[in-house]
Amino acid sequence: MEKLRGFFEQDKFAALVGVELLELKEGYARVRMKVTPQHLNAGGVCQGGALFTMADLAFAAAVNSHRKLTLSTSANITYIKSATEGYVYAEAKELVNHHRMPFAEVKITNEDNELLCVFTSSGYRKDVDINF
Repeated sequence: MEKLRGFFEQDKFAALVGVELLELKEGYARVRMKVTPQHLNAGGVCQGGALFTMADLAFAAAVNSHRKLTLSTSANITYIKSATEGYVYAEAKELVNHHRMPFAEVKITNEDNELLCVFTSSGYRKDVDINF
């Protein structure tokens, strides 16, 4: 899994917004992001796109953990509570490990473990090995 971790650490956009991969195992990933003033929108809370990016990387890590290239085909996010400055965490769990159409759920929480967002996504698993 360490080589696979290196694969996801090459995600330039996720790195730009500060998403860090904390844990990765088959069908599961946990990431975090430090919300800074640069992440805040005009309303003074974390911009939704930053949280979506974080959830998307967690999803990608979880469903690609089987070492077959899997790309998102649809995604939905529900924002429940605003994120402010500090760390936020995303935990992705692959709920359906289908050979072609996996499905996962990502929950984003703050440092107090309060639920901020729920992200769901399906993907298409290609017949392409992830090579390192």
